[in-house]
Amino acid sequence: MKVNDISLVYTIKDKCRTCFTCVRNCPAKAISIVDGQARVIPERCIGCGNCVKVCSQGAKQVVSYADEVMDLLHNSSNKTVALVAPSFPAEFYDMNYQNFVGMLKKLGFNYVVEVAFGADLVAARYKKLYEQGCEKPLIESSCPAVVNYVEKYYPDLIENIAPLVSPMVAAAKAVDKLYPEKTDKVFIGPCIAKKGEIKHDFTRDLIKSALTFAELRELFETCEIHPEDVKPVPFDQPQAAKGKIYPISHGFFQAAGIEEDLMKSDVISADGQSHFIEALKEFEKGVIDSKILELLCCQGCIMGAGISHNMPMYFRQAKVSSFAKEQKKNFDFELWRKNFAECQDLDFKVVYTKDDNRIDTPSESELEEILRAMGKNNPRDELNCGACGYETCREHAIAVYKGLAEVEMCLPYTVEQLQTTVVKLENSYKKLADTREALVHSEKLASMGQLAAGIAHEVNNPLGVILLYSHLLLEKQEELESRPELEMIVEQTNRCKKIVSGLLNFARQNKVTREPVKIPVLLDDVKKTVNLPENIELKIVNRLDDNLVEVDKDQLSQVFVNVIKNSADAISGEGLIEIKTCEKDDEIQIEITDNGKGISRVNLKKVMNPFFTTKSIGKGTGLGLAVSYGIMKMHRGKISIDSKEDDGSGNGWTRVSLSFPRKERKDFFASDLGEFENKQLNEVK
Repeated sequence: MKVNDISLVYTIKDKCRTCFTCVRNCPAKAISIVDGQARVIPERCIGCGNCVKVCSQGAKQVVSYADEVMDLLHNSSNKTVALVAPSFPAEFYDMNYQNFVGMLKKLGFNYVVEVAFGADLVAARYKKLYEQGCEKPLIESSCPAVVNYVEKYYPDLIENIAPLVSPMVAAAKAVDKLYPEKTDKVFIGPCIAKKGEIKHDFTRDLIKSALTFAELRELFETCEIHPEDVKPVPFDQPQAAKGKIYPISHGFFQAAGIEEDLMKSDVISADGQSHFIEALKEFEKGVIDSKILELLCCQGCIMGAGISHNMPMYFRQAKVSSFAKEQKKNFDFELWRKNFAECQDLDFKVVYTKDDNRIDTPSESELEEILRAMGKNNPRDELNCGACGYETCREHAIAVYKGLAEVEMCLPYTVEQLQTTVVKLENSYKKLADTREALVHSEKLASMGQLAAGIAHEVNNPLGVILLYSHLLLEKQEELESRPELEMIVEQTNRCKKIVSGLLNFARQNKVTREPVKIPVLLDDVKKTVNLPENIELKIVNRLDDNLVEVDKDQLSQVFVNVIKNSADAISGEGLIEIKTCEKDDEIQIEITDNGKGISRVNLKKVMNPFFTTKSIGKGTGLGLAVSYGIMKMHRGKISIDSKEDDGSGNGWTRVSLSFPRKERKDFFASDLGEFENKQLNEVK
């Protein structure tokens, strides 16, 4: 029996939240995840409806035949028959069964018949097989979801499925036998798989359509049919006997009159998605030695996915049992025996066929490659958490190989990737913030540079005149009492000259004159140039494999001198200034570290600003680092400062990091962009 073209369950994409609950609860693993969306694969689906039951978002929907049924009720020239599954008391527990039958007739059905009578007929055939002795162990065939599962995933056990139709088909054949007029029959029950069963060759002419109990409730509401508005009527003939308890787990054996003897273990019952699969596995291995194996995909038909409410299992079981017990009181056994006898010549045999949907598993090397892609590099990484919907990481990897799953379904892998992404975003944000700060600083320096250039040129000449005449007065008036005042004027004028000189250096647009320079030699020259106090040691650690670089020797020396002098001024007592050189990513990196008093967090953001200084008056102009910043930028390099302020324990420090390319490289904005614009202009021309 093969109906691959029938899609019983589909996904509403807008509602699917990709929680993998449906994957986890699908016994056939008939749900694939593609681009983050869960999709039911019709050819693998067994119609159990577990995905419908567990989907909290209502994303899984059952294909509806409601419109088809209403069209049949209004337009069929034949009598219409509702074949009601014996589990109906578990759904319509809120009304008397006769009112329920009356509602179906008001909906348009001419007859309402219990499928439980078909269960009586089928159960009798099973008892006969059991008493005569089965040639081989049999799997009871009442549950279409189980039959589908065996056909698709245990095709080698197909000959072990009992060659008997389900109670639904038996009831339909009984109606044809007992009702002389032509009838169109509709099955109504809790089972989604029945919607697929009625499309098979041996049922297509027997049963026109199928509804779930949930769909029937919706039809009652749409048509405004209520229990209190109808005339109570009993079920039409043939009525059922013990078949009424068929939908309860183990009810099959009681209906068939087969005793479950735990000492003999010749009959076994297993229900629920995990139990029936485990039973099949053991059955295939030969572990189970029994005559008849009753398997139900649900925990009895009372737990079918086509029931509209979530009442507990034992509540449902009690409702079915109570109905069967109540009906037994006034049951007409003579009429039942008559109907039963009339149906004994009916042919209930059926041949089930293989529908192999097994997919070859990957080789060990292919499996390991998929596991590595999921971040599982060794067995310890295989957490088997089940978050992906598969019991083990290896099952998930096999599903990926089969195209049923995606690597991203692995929660630990996704979390790890997310953490990596967060770190990358943090680094990108930091780089962006640093770039923005550098841009603001560059704009500030450019503005200050223009201002400084104008001021320096205007002030420099008057200062020269003041200095000249001050020196002349000092030479002529060697014995004057006012000589100290004149010396102060000369001293302060010289200081102004230094400031103006610094402004000019800061403002000038110097070109970098690159030449081959050996870094150790350059640092040794700087060490000799800088006159450090005896209490400060200057240590140079060179880790460059290739010492030769192309830089402007004089400008870079000025940077080193400015930084070393700042470090020396920050040290009180015994101190150390350490210069380390290394190369990384084709860039020269130089760190100048001192163990001075450090810089506070507030001042650390200002140290590059022109004229900002923490030194006392007359000790500094606040232009040294600003000038150094400009020189490093002209070398296409960077300068950054990190520091820890001394808290009184003598553990303060400051580190100035310099980096620049070993060789000159093109500036995109100055060179490549110009070439790009020229190219565009040529194309336009």
